[in-house]
Amino acid sequence: MGNELKKALLSKLWEALLSVLPVAGIVLLVSFTPAAPLTWRERGVFAVSSLLLVAGIGLFNLGADLAMTPMGRHVGEGLTRSRKLGLLITACFFLGVLITVAEPDLSVLAGQVEAVINPTLLIVTVGVGVGLFLVLSVVRMVTKTDLTALLLFFYMLLFAFSALLIASGKTSFLPLSFDSGGVTTGPITVPFIMALGLGIAKMLGGRNVGENSFGLIALCSVGPVLAVLLLSVFFGNGEIVWEIPDYSIPGNLGSSVLRLFGETAWDVVKSLLLMTTFFLILQFAVLRLPGRRLLQIGSGLGFAFIGLVIFLVSVSVGFMPVGYSLGRSITGFSDKAMLAFAFVIGMVVVLAEPAVHVLNRQVEDVTGGTVTKRQMTIALSVGVGVSIGLSILRLIVGFSLLYYLIPGYLLSLGLSFFVPKIYTAIAFDSGGVASGPLTSSFILPMAIGACVSLRGADAVMDFAFGVVALVAMTPLITIQSLGFRAVVSREVKAEVKLRRMLSSDDAQIIRFEWKEGK
Repeated sequence: MGNELKKALLSKLWEALLSVLPVAGIVLLVSFTPAAPLTWRERGVFAVSSLLLVAGIGLFNLGADLAMTPMGRHVGEGLTRSRKLGLLITACFFLGVLITVAEPDLSVLAGQVEAVINPTLLIVTVGVGVGLFLVLSVVRMVTKTDLTALLLFFYMLLFAFSALLIASGKTSFLPLSFDSGGVTTGPITVPFIMALGLGIAKMLGGRNVGENSFGLIALCSVGPVLAVLLLSVFFGNGEIVWEIPDYSIPGNLGSSVLRLFGETAWDVVKSLLLMTTFFLILQFAVLRLPGRRLLQIGSGLGFAFIGLVIFLVSVSVGFMPVGYSLGRSITGFSDKAMLAFAFVIGMVVVLAEPAVHVLNRQVEDVTGGTVTKRQMTIALSVGVGVSIGLSILRLIVGFSLLYYLIPGYLLSLGLSFFVPKIYTAIAFDSGGVASGPLTSSFILPMAIGACVSLRGADAVMDFAFGVVALVAMTPLITIQSLGFRAVVSREVKAEVKLRRMLSSDDAQIIRFEWKEGK
């Protein structure tokens, strides 16, 4: 390993440590209080999992920089350079389908509803939905269609189908449908698709390259929600009967971890193998990159594979059981204390999502520092903190998820008319990125545990599910608020400057003009 690679790896590990340390510290600190106690075994497994999580995130982010991001950028640039729109559209469609079908979280989603929807039908439909919306995203970039108009149309369509779902009495499908948007934008998919958009935007050129490079994740997140809603309305044959899994740490931990490592490694291999095969086909047909670049990509895929396997096993073994246990315990808090705890946990958990680092880095690079990593981190942390707090409030009070989603998305879409377009594109991409595997494996079990304690196991589908949908929604508001703040600040500065000019003494103006004339 070269010196530069070692420095890059150490930098990624340090960044991962700073991301994981807050959530690990808070959980361990709370575990020593009477309010949310954990056993010494749970603390030990969680602490070791946190350390492994640091290694996993660091290795994965290095792999994303070396492999997935360059692969996506080269595919986007190469297909666009060929000037064959049919080839670009066909390749993007199959890419969207293949990556989505191989996404491990989608198989989990299909297994939860297999009693009422055929799992194969669900997986294929969601895959086709993502493929079609990826094509739509690319066509939008080529034709320079306004992203806000498309988002407004499709979200209105989503809410229309939601109304049909409610009318048909299948309300338990509603939270699951909106959660599916976050499920299919996983850590493998996000860096590749974001880089694909950047590559296409750079080759198309124009004045709005930065703005056009975002928005692919935003539209690809709509496809799964629409697909599950359609299947639920027309093919769902009853209410979902969902059994709470065993969230306890297994007794024979060693053999269980080894088995989980094998299963997770195979799932990750399938995802990476499909993406790599697709890339190699394009390499021989269109791209023809030099061998040195292919070697770099190959080593990056190795880092990404090892890192993602370690990450996923760590959250499954250590974070999922502790999340469920915390959820059961925090219901003993007062309502205000429970909401405050949920807000703080949400703020720090998003920092440990691996794809968030990729997003923040690309945003800073593309905008030339106009939107910094620090601004993105704060906006995402506040947004996710609010979303977890709102989820717990919904558990306490008890009301439909639509009471959040309809006003939340209306506000998000309304803000898009008043902020620079690049903020809207970044915001809607961020929603899919923030709702990553750690949200599904730590926050969702915490919400399930709280729901079981407050409302019973039968209410889990109606009240615990939907937390991923809220995590995907709130960053749309907080990040666009950054854009709104920038617009207001610019207007105020312009007004102050104009007032100073108008209040200037005429004599000073005359003297200035005389000096210029002289």
